[in-house]
Amino acid sequence: MSIIVGDNTTTKNYWAVFGLLFGAASWGVIWYPYRIMQEAGVSGVASSFYTYTIAASLGVLLFARHWRGLGSLPQTAFWLAIVAGWTNLSYVLAVIDGEVMRVMLLFYLSPLWTLLLAHFWLREHIGRKGLLVMGISLTGAFIMLWQPNAMPIPHNTAEWLALSAGIGFALTNVITRRASHMSLRVKSMAVWFGVIGMSLLVQPVLDQPFPSPQVFTALNWLIMTLIALLLMAATLFVQYGVTRIPASKAAVIFLFELVVAAIASYYLAGETMQVQEWIGGALIVLASFWAAVSERDSH
Repeated sequence: MSIIVGDNTTTKNYWAVFGLLFGAASWGVIWYPYRIMQEAGVSGVASSFYTYTIAASLGVLLFARHWRGLGSLPQTAFWLAIVAGWTNLSYVLAVIDGEVMRVMLLFYLSPLWTLLLAHFWLREHIGRKGLLVMGISLTGAFIMLWQPNAMPIPHNTAEWLALSAGIGFALTNVITRRASHMSLRVKSMAVWFGVIGMSLLVQPVLDQPFPSPQVFTALNWLIMTLIALLLMAATLFVQYGVTRIPASKAAVIFLFELVVAAIASYYLAGETMQVQEWIGGALIVLASFWAAVSERDSH
């Protein structure tokens, strides 16, 4: 009997790891279909609105029997929708217009912001390892962003969006820690509806047309539906994984996203990184890895 239980546990762990790898790979390539939509004349805000509307609509149908308590959702769900909505939207806009790997690496400064937010909001002690993680992250960012006679800060709107997405992701993690009472279905729907709402708020600020559904071709709808299905699958697979894999190990597995993004950006967009960016990026990845190891050692 113990052998059977062990096999079942091992199988579940394999599926959990697969779920995390699938999510990481999905976010490593999802920028490409969004760029295809942009080239077809559909802005990142508009394509985000439609893809997440499709995802949320499918989610409503899929989780219909679980929405009896919709009117009594905690206030945390509202804040999660706002923060996660901005995180996902700004990430999409950043990878559409920016260099994929620079955007990804700026986003992966999120452990730095998580440490700061957890310290000031959750009263968690940073400690020496945390300070070291912060120092390595900032050094990596400084090297990657350094230019002669210029401040080592993001160079364009896409990079600022990537930085804000990383801060938003850190804030989402902190909110999620405080929202352990919320089900995974509620959290998923909060994210999807959050992106929809944030898209509607951002659109009037932009000098870009917002296409109506009638103007899309069959190919446009096919691409957006595939993106929506990928988003749903990635969300559900990742949530399955993070409920069965320790957060420290999950954080390390998520670094697979950078590998996928590097390969995809090279072959699909012809983007390459300079030596300076490789060095700075390596330090940022090292800081993310160290943060995960430090979290594991603290438990």
